[in-house]
Amino acid sequence: MRNTFSFLAALVIVGALASGCANTERKFGRGMSNFAELFRAGEFRRTVEQTGLWDGPDAARSVGVVRGFNRTMARTGIGLYEMVTAPIPPYDPVFTDYLAPGPVYPDSYTPGLPAGSLFATDTYIGFAGGDVLPIVPGSRFAIFDTH
Repeated sequence: MRNTFSFLAALVIVGALASGCANTERKFGRGMSNFAELFRAGEFRRTVEQTGLWDGPDAARSVGVVRGFNRTMARTGIGLYEMVTAPIPPYDPVFTDYLAPGPVYPDSYTPGLPAGSLFATDTYIGFAGGDVLPIVPGSRFAIFDTH
């Protein structure tokens, strides 16, 4: 029993070292981003917006909400799948015919780097800005943006 356990442990370590980590971390990061879609709600907002543009405002309030919820749950499930299977090949995105591999946003909102001490160098004079609550539509209040 003890020999089997040490053999399996050695096999797992060799497999982990032989597989490399660049693709694994990319797949895990993509999975984390997709899993956070439930809280980010970018897919939901984009689907409601696109349904409103193509099918009208009444469809956006009914069909768009249901379709947005479905796409959000699909992206969250794909994120969970990619996080769990990160060390296992293949490392390419899955279900790309239904969902884009990266996060999506509504066409009316384009995120950028937040203005703050991490990305901006103007904090030495005491000014900083950024989004107050970017997930809520219409709450864009950015002061002292330098990007």
